[in-house]
Amino acid sequence: MQSCEISSDSTDDSHSSGPRRPPHRQPRIVVIGAGLAGLAATKTLLDAGFTDVRLLDASHRVGGRVQSIQHGTASLELGATWIHGTNGNPVYHLAQEHRLLEHTTDSERSVGRISLYGKNGVAHYRTDRGRRIPKDLVEEFSDLYNEVFKLTQEFYQNGKPVCAESQNSVGVFTRDYMRQRITSDPDDSDAVKKLKLSLLQQYLKVESCESSSPSMDEVSLSEFGEWTEIPGAHHVIPGGFMKIVDILARDIPPRNVSLGKAVRCVHWTASAQGQTHQRRGGGGGNRTRGEGGRDDGRRGRDGDHNENDRNTAGDRLILGAGRAVRVECEDEEWLTADHVIVTASLGVLKDRHEALFSPPLPEEKVLAIEKLGISTTNKIFLEYAQPFWSPECNSIQLVWEEEEEGGQGEGEKKGAGEEEAGEEEGEEAGEGRRPALPEEQWYKKICSFDVLYPPQRYGHVLNGWICGEEALLMERYDDDTVAETCTELLRRFTGNPDIPKPRRILRSSWGSNPYIRGSYSFTRVGSSGGDFERLATPLPCADSTKAPPLQVLFAGEATHRKYYSTTHGALLSGQREANRLVEMYQDLHSAKTTTPNV
Repeated sequence: MQSCEISSDSTDDSHSSGPRRPPHRQPRIVVIGAGLAGLAATKTLLDAGFTDVRLLDASHRVGGRVQSIQHGTASLELGATWIHGTNGNPVYHLAQEHRLLEHTTDSERSVGRISLYGKNGVAHYRTDRGRRIPKDLVEEFSDLYNEVFKLTQEFYQNGKPVCAESQNSVGVFTRDYMRQRITSDPDDSDAVKKLKLSLLQQYLKVESCESSSPSMDEVSLSEFGEWTEIPGAHHVIPGGFMKIVDILARDIPPRNVSLGKAVRCVHWTASAQGQTHQRRGGGGGNRTRGEGGRDDGRRGRDGDHNENDRNTAGDRLILGAGRAVRVECEDEEWLTADHVIVTASLGVLKDRHEALFSPPLPEEKVLAIEKLGISTTNKIFLEYAQPFWSPECNSIQLVWEEEEEGGQGEGEKKGAGEEEAGEEEGEEAGEGRRPALPEEQWYKKICSFDVLYPPQRYGHVLNGWICGEEALLMERYDDDTVAETCTELLRRFTGNPDIPKPRRILRSSWGSNPYIRGSYSFTRVGSSGGDFERLATPLPCADSTKAPPLQVLFAGEATHRKYYSTTHGALLSGQREANRLVEMYQDLHSAKTTTPNV
């Protein structure tokens, strides 16, 4: 969780509009990506009376970064786990309305700042020398850390200037401030001070996993407090977060959905002249098709919509003499459309925006993509026949004692798909930044193993957490190697050489997934909240009056300024872009049916 600021804005867009009049002329709309944003956009359009809507996803399932794996009577969440807040949260309202939270236990409900998973019981902070850090020492350190964490929020919330020494970095500021407070405490021995400094590195690793950043050094101090928390408790859905996906997807007819449908390029029209060229050249770029090619709207699944091409003169005047967008798919099918809603992740946009759009995206949108951050947070589930941890233990937190001063730890690495925008802005690693881990020591970035509660539902399962470049390295190894590495870690930190290998391992791999490329977005040093809005701006730009409007729209968690990185941010962004089209066609219909005064 990144901020303590509470939003007073209403978020429940889905309940605010009520029934709408279907559009006078049915436009053709393609939605790319069947995650929460794409599903919400498609459902909103269909509910508003649009019928010519097609939802595409490159993978063979819906849900995007929501993926629940059945585990006995429970579900293990490889992706989204928590509903963050209740008051006005559309995800929470869906869960409540469909009675998904009836069996949520106290350990799966949290009012305050959540840990990575559970809160019942006591966290065991163990060092690599096999000793447990005393509970009172941990609590004393935690109080200081939370005090400093609140300070990191104030730079944005109170408009405080950022000092040059912090390099506008949450990690650098927190580490320097904490180190000064810890080392100057006259009541602590040198040994206690070293232990607290080691704890600091572990806390920053946990914070990186929660922020999905490679390192808190990369998170912008001046923007850190903008992320807005919805009031109310956080909840886990016992039946799996995929239940929310199922609710959104079940009202979308199968004929409107194409899975395993990867998009190669979105060819849009930047100007009236460009539109003419696109029609003649089959979509622009160097992948041209002749008049008889599959991109003419009369072959494949695209061919059953041809009646909609008979537009009135008024429609053509406003929307252009033909469909302004052509979607080129990897299977060589071309789909024509009036509008395309792109819900690709920020990681995919970083990786592929140059090839994915023709003509290229405007410079300010490209800069927003480059400046904003996304990294990979992965989970490692380990199942055991019997627990080796004590009944009151809710997590095993891994503290490397060697990391108290300048050792290997919270690294300075770029996340999956990230460009070199940081270096361009003078953000190269310098004094105050943490050194990176050597590749062979990727396991040192595993910050903790949480105990899944209740055991009656989950059995005896630990959930390990790893983020950043080291999470990508973990993805390269096979299950047996990762299971063996985790076993060695647990034996070392608990001092118990008899811990068995897990009987089952399950882990996520969001970084190497070519259709995801990371977990969720964050404000990287050099970026601002305005970059989320620039990413959300439709194409062509508003000042381009001759080209058909709202050809390419953008949704997804990384397009929501207040709620980026969340499932409700993704859902709301999909509704936002769908409603943008609903309102445009309502205005068009009103303009045609209103008789002007003479």
